[in-house]
Amino acid sequence: MTQQTELNYGAFITRVSLGVVLLAHGLLKVLVFTIPGTVGYFESLGLPAVTAYLTIFAELAGGTALILGLYARLVAVLSLPLLIGSVWAHAANGWLFSAPNGGWEFPMLLVALAVAVAVQGSGAFALRKLPIVDGFIPHGLKA
Repeated sequence: MTQQTELNYGAFITRVSLGVVLLAHGLLKVLVFTIPGTVGYFESLGLPAVTAYLTIFAELAGGTALILGLYARLVAVLSLPLLIGSVWAHAANGWLFSAPNGGWEFPMLLVALAVAVAVQGSGAFALRKLPIVDGFIPHGLKA
């Protein structure tokens, strides 16, 4: 196995791991906490209700896109405000995620994963990559 192939598999694992966690958290908000419950929680943090809906959408759509490898770099960059907001929401709870209401280290890990996907790209088994961003320049755009 070449070093490039190993890097592609590593990027794939990173991309899918982030996607699975985002999708799981979106489903948690819909199926367990319920949408009204999630909206109420966001409002208890002083955030407008619309941020709960945007977060749910971002986690469901972004997680699915990352798992499938659809524009992974773009999705990872777009997920950063959401993930940084999650770090903010958990910052006062302490470091460990096992603390009451969860700590900040797990959301910070998700920020690091999103940055890794943004830097590495989609990796292996991606369905759709951004042409210029992932190193492929379409024929019509070549100088």
